[in-house]
This record gives sequence, structure tokens and C-alpha cells, in this order.
Amino acid sequence: MNCELCQLKELELEQFEIREVLRCNLNSKLVAGILHTILFHRALGLVRPKDIDLELFDITYVQCGDFELEKKIDDKIEQFISWVEKHPNKKSQICLSFYEVKNKQVSWFSNKTERLYWEQWYINLNVVQHTKAHSNKSHHSKVADPGEGALEDRNARSAALEVSLREVLFQIIKFVNEKKDHLPPIPNLEGAVSFPYEITIPSSSDSAFGMDMIKRMLQTGHPTMLS
Repeated sequence: MNCELCQLKELELEQFEIREVLRCNLNSKLVAGILHTILFHRALGLVRPKDIDLELFDITYVQCGDFELEKKIDDKIEQFISWVEKHPNKKSQICLSFYEVKNKQVSWFSNKTERLYWEQWYINLNVVQHTKAHSNKSHHSKVADPGEGALEDRNARSAALEVSLREVLFQIIKFVNEKKDHLPPIPNLEGAVSFPYEITIPSSSDSAFGMDMIKRMLQTGHPTMLS
């Protein structure tokens, strides 16, 4: 079973923005939007597309319109927030994997269920803490607009983040349009909107995402990679 890998462009987020970016209404759809975009483009066709606008950016993405899928993504984002809060200033990944379920006979009387991964997406995030501008100014410094510099810096970072997000979304579209030969037959899953999938985040016990992935591969079997 061949497994296609896609490493998405790294996004730089600010520590204090995490709850905004991943939870609050102000910018809550950013990372969720990447996951939804991938799942929409790998949907089985049984979807009710729903357009979602990012309030801070002039960007719209599409969801599958499935409650269970949305809940699963929201739950994973909550777990990711908790990990980031415990591991500040660390790069991390969220991995979305698609797989087939196969039954393998291990003896005359028993079968073993295996997950055969055929596609994996890595969302790369760099969460950083920025010091507040003007925090070290003396009392004799000019204080006309003490937050002006910080506001300009934030606007510049926001503009850069919007550009990077657009690049990530185009990267997803380009990948799904070019990589089709590895897709498995459509599974007979009544009412399913997507191929079987899982979302993996850094674990609370490991500071490195890679260790968590190694453990999972040891448990489920390492997929064969395409060269």
C-alpha cells in the first residue's frame, strides 16, 4: 500500500493568538479551515457544501456540512490548544491521515484489523511569543501612542499570515488535483462523507510530535512511502 505525503507550508502563529486562531470567533477557522479544506477535497460526494468566511482575512473555504466531522475537528483543536499551552515556543505538526481498513487473518480462528494509510497531510505550525513593544521605555519617553509600534507589528504579521494561509490552501488544491492514482476504491460506508481518517496531534507526554508518530506507526504498521 503506497502512502502519499504532503508537507504543507509552515504557518507562524503567536502564542497569545492561539485561542483566537483556534477557538474564538475572531479567527477561529484558520487551522480548522485547513483540515476542512483537505477533507472537502477528499469527500465521497455525500456532502452539503458550506462556505465559511474568515473574518480577519479575505479568504473563504468550504466545509462538508457534516456535524460529526466538525465535532471531531473541534475536539482535536481543543487538544492541540492544551498541548501548545504546555509547550510554548515549539514548532509542531497536526497530521491528517486517510486509510483503508483491512482484515488480516492471523490464525485459523482469528482475524486482525489493520489500517493501511494511503495519504497523510502535515500541517506545520510555529507558535511563537512576541514581547510587547515599548515595554522597556522609560517614564521620560514620548507616550503619545505607546501601542502604535505593537499595532504595526501585529498588522504586518497578520498580513504575512494571510499570504501564507493562501499559499497553503492553493498547495492543497494543487496536490489533490495532481495526486489521484493512489486513491483506493470508494469504501462501502453507508452515510459516510469521507474516507476513513484520523487526526493526530502532539501528545501531552511527548514534547516532540515525531515520537508520537513513531509510536503510532509501531502500533499500526509503517506505510510504504512513494519515492
